Amino acid sequence: MHGKVVKLFQAVAVAEALSWAGLLAGMFARSVLGLGDGGVPVLGLAHGVMFVCYGITALVIARLCRWNAATLLLSGLAAVVPLGSWPFERWALRTGKLDDREVRSRAGVGLFVQTA
Repeated sequence: MHGKVVKLFQAVAVAEALSWAGLLAGMFARSVLGLGDGGVPVLGLAHGVMFVCYGITALVIARLCRWNAATLLLSGLAAVVPLGSWPFERWALRTGKLDDREVRSRAGVGLFVQTA
């Protein structure tokens, strides 16, 4: 793709979705199957970290790609829906939401450097 930031966003979106699925599986095993807490605390922590990382990378990408408010809101809603961040990432890639000249020119080092 066009930069390290886009690749990072894609990886975090997939990881966030998978951590959601893992947490749901752990809660199912604990609540329905009665297997005890098991991995729920660990899976919950992992998902929490990935959720925050997804939010931060979505804000960075939104700024770089000049997303409108609706696209940014949709990215936030996708994080709340189980496995939603992965389809959002695929949609954003397919519709060109992750393709912008700013991403190509400012991805990687110097991400927040102001240009004249």
